[in-house]
Amino acid sequence: MGNHKVLLTDGLEESGQALMGQSLAVDDRTGISAEDLLQIVGDYDALIVRGRTKVNAAVFAAGKNLKVVGRAGVGVDNIDLAAAKAAGVTVVNSPLATTVAVAELTLGMMLALVREIPRADHSMKDGKWLKKEFEGSELNGKTLGIIGMGRIGASVGARAAAFGMKLLGYDPLIPADEIKSRGAEPVSLDELYRQSDMITLHIPLTAESKNLLNAGSFEKMKKGVLVVCAARGGVIDEEALLAALNSGQVAGAALDVFSVEPPGLTDLVKHPKVIAIPHIGAQTMEAQGRAANDISTEILRALNNEPLRWKVA
Repeated sequence: MGNHKVLLTDGLEESGQALMGQSLAVDDRTGISAEDLLQIVGDYDALIVRGRTKVNAAVFAAGKNLKVVGRAGVGVDNIDLAAAKAAGVTVVNSPLATTVAVAELTLGMMLALVREIPRADHSMKDGKWLKKEFEGSELNGKTLGIIGMGRIGASVGARAAAFGMKLLGYDPLIPADEIKSRGAEPVSLDELYRQSDMITLHIPLTAESKNLLNAGSFEKMKKGVLVVCAARGGVIDEEALLAALNSGQVAGAALDVFSVEPPGLTDLVKHPKVIAIPHIGAQTMEAQGRAANDISTEILRALNNEPLRWKVA
């Protein structure tokens, strides 16, 4: 493997680079443009990206020597899997690395919503003492609807249960018995809408999940529902969410992801009932270290024709 070269386009923690550097030539071109990537990718055997770099059909066509593409994280919606398969390139990710980070952030967003923590902080920084204005609500006794009961959804559920929440789970890919074993009552999507005081999404962006929460969905929900999303931009119809916030059907939303990133100062971002943060779900020191080590190990295995733990395509 000594002659193999790996290209990094979105950075990687030093521990991962050092791991690969023992047997590979590692080239860190963090922030490289799409145009420049096409010019040089043909020189590399492996490519590691995060969410910024789009690995499309043109990249695979230019990457004549590519054997494996690694995503340092979970979501692979920025990688054209059909093009990878056609080009005979393996795609791997590191799905376990960020579970705790995203789950903990989700709980933080939930608490920030029900207690209006950002607005309370902002008022203090304005020199105001508005104690009587901040009568929030408790998570205890509320019903949380979890859309997507995979690793992250189940982890959110375990933490929410510790707060005394009732859990409803919907996931078309997971059997009802398994959802139940993960601590939630399996329900249909419409039933989840009808019963939930708060809804959190933990699903990838696919053709089926795009705009899953839309105007029709919001109409089926309890008036005053709260919505949390640290999954993928595009699973919520943002125009429909804005309308639901303005009508009061949705009482508040906490969003870590957006259909366009960065979204700019849109009406949704600056809405007083929205907590908006810049896609920081996986941004912990621990998660980034795990992601770097996991994806680096997987890249080494792929180049050495060893069994893979997290082959996506």
